[in-house]
Amino acid sequence: MSKVSVIIPTHNRAEFLCSAITSVLNQTFQDFEIVIIDDASKDHTREVITNFNDARIKVIHNQVSKGAAGARNIGIKNTKCEYIAFLDDDDEWLPNKLQMQIDMLENNLIDIFGVYTNIIEIDKISGKILSTGILGNTKDPFQGNCIATSSLLLRRECFERVGLFDENMPASSDYDMWIRILKKFRFEYIDEPLVKYSIHGNRISVDNDKVIRGVEILLKKHSEILALNSKHHSSIYLFLGICYCYNGNIKKGRRACLKATWLYPYELRNYFNLLLSLTGVNNFKKLRKTKENIVDFLKDHWIRADREDIRYRN
Repeated sequence: MSKVSVIIPTHNRAEFLCSAITSVLNQTFQDFEIVIIDDASKDHTREVITNFNDARIKVIHNQVSKGAAGARNIGIKNTKCEYIAFLDDDDEWLPNKLQMQIDMLENNLIDIFGVYTNIIEIDKISGKILSTGILGNTKDPFQGNCIATSSLLLRRECFERVGLFDENMPASSDYDMWIRILKKFRFEYIDEPLVKYSIHGNRISVDNDKVIRGVEILLKKHSEILALNSKHHSSIYLFLGICYCYNGNIKKGRRACLKATWLYPYELRNYFNLLLSLTGVNNFKKLRKTKENIVDFLKDHWIRADREDIRYRN
């Protein structure tokens, strides 16, 4: 039996999947299996997978889409390896990722049950590096959604103790899972970018309806934990408020921005977005776009600029 099971859920991303699989096969640590869950794809995903001639690759084809959480759960149920790693089909690993994580898990005298790493943020279409080492000093998952799903390697025991991903969450099910696990187990962090984290248009995080429902559930399930850090708690409400406004629900957006401001009154972004919410949906979108264009311009000129840094992925 292999030591590590690499679970790759995929849905209609054949153009990206090949690079993801290749990045696993190119690992310096080779004692793994790859479990691909084809979540009812309608493109040429099957062709991409069959082009790989490696006995370590196993494929499960869903007849009906189960979503990211459901697909990951199917992967977990269909493997018995000691360690489990997840790789989103549009992300890639650097060659020494698994080896560094295995070394830390097996050579650390303190009991740790998972290791996550820093990431490189890349525009998937152009290949341009957007940010390197974007997590910075935010290493505490209770103070920010700092664990990229593709960066984590953890012991199977974690799922045996806390259960599987919440399939009722259309987004943020990964962050929900990390909070649940970290109530019982300890993770360690490698402050080195070992994952290429992709930014592109075909992501669940650009679907505001799913993101809103996921964040709403997250806030209800973990209100007590999230309330322990008012700044992070505030940032989630701000993110939710912005999503509401973009979806045309300006009243809910305004209330969420107001909640964010009340939770953490020292953050200028809260006041900025609260004021924008008073201008109406169209003006909100236009002014937000203007602000984002300015930020992008400053970033291109190597000036540190404010940005929305919450990443609620599937």
